[in-house]
Amino acid sequence: MASVGGAAGALGWVSHQTNGQVPGPQAGADTGAEFITPETQAAIDRGQAFLARTQLDDGSYSDRFNGAAVAIASLAGLALMAGGHQPGRGRYGRTVSRIVDYLIGVASPQTGFLGGAEGLAGPRGGGLNQHGMYSHGFGCLFLAEVCGMMPEVTRQRKVKGVLEQAIAYTVESRNKDGGWRYEKAPPIADVSVTVAQMMALRAAKNAGVFVRKNVVDAGVDFIRGCQAPDGGFTYFKGQWPGGGSAFARSAAAIVGLYSAGIYSGREIDKGLAYLLPFIPRQQFAAAAIPAQNYFYAQYYAALAMWTAGGDYWAQWFPAIRDELLSRARGAGGVWTDTHGSAYATAMSLIILQLPNNYLPILQK
Repeated sequence: MASVGGAAGALGWVSHQTNGQVPGPQAGADTGAEFITPETQAAIDRGQAFLARTQLDDGSYSDRFNGAAVAIASLAGLALMAGGHQPGRGRYGRTVSRIVDYLIGVASPQTGFLGGAEGLAGPRGGGLNQHGMYSHGFGCLFLAEVCGMMPEVTRQRKVKGVLEQAIAYTVESRNKDGGWRYEKAPPIADVSVTVAQMMALRAAKNAGVFVRKNVVDAGVDFIRGCQAPDGGFTYFKGQWPGGGSAFARSAAAIVGLYSAGIYSGREIDKGLAYLLPFIPRQQFAAAAIPAQNYFYAQYYAALAMWTAGGDYWAQWFPAIRDELLSRARGAGGVWTDTHGSAYATAMSLIILQLPNNYLPILQK
């Protein structure tokens, strides 16, 4: 895929502030593929084998933690695709194909929601599940990335149809401020769930699904409204003062803006400047990150630095690579956290394989 500055070549939307021109961050000399050392590749190989070995017969994983089965399966699929494995291609192509079948099977034929009753119900079947909309967003992202790669025409049509219906549900689920939260049309939205949906919308647009520009514009306005004076981002719009910036949500917010075609401007410069002090400098140096948010934060930070390119990426990738390798060495060769080993391993593999440049949404 041709490059137009960072990931802009893969993007179908026009930037909000460039009069029809889509600028990109300064491109680095390379993708950083030279930083994938033999030790790194060995860790990647172990992680991929783990995801294939621990997949359940229905294509999902046992790490579900309250309705997040769709998200974990989707992230595992993205992690394998980041290594070049696709349905019908690669050592783990069948593993990816089973994930596709799983998502198609849990998609609601009535609403398009990916996850069914498990994704929306709270613990023990009651109340609201905060992982449901996250799962839906990651599910849409995975289906959009795999769309067009199915070797059979009938399965390709099925994937495209499920994706279109799922994206329609996403669009219907935003609130009056243009953001998303845990339920359909919530009274308030948060920046974290909003970014998950913005990435899904962009990937779907790349896959040929129609997405109205005003939906994206409203999402951008919401994310911008969450930026604090220090350049970081708060959880809710207008939360500053009284709220606070945080590394994980700020990294996600920058990716959300990138997903809408905003590659430059004051909000990007300030956001990247806010993130830089969090660069991993020694094993587990990012102590300010709550343990349950570690892999989420590093996933979005790596995506942000990958798209920023240049010195941002050249400095960030070796640092997070070494930190992730340290974590794997201490956990028997794969990654784990409170959300389970499939989740942590998938997130780590996506980060470590970014230089491969295989995922359509990130191609330069």
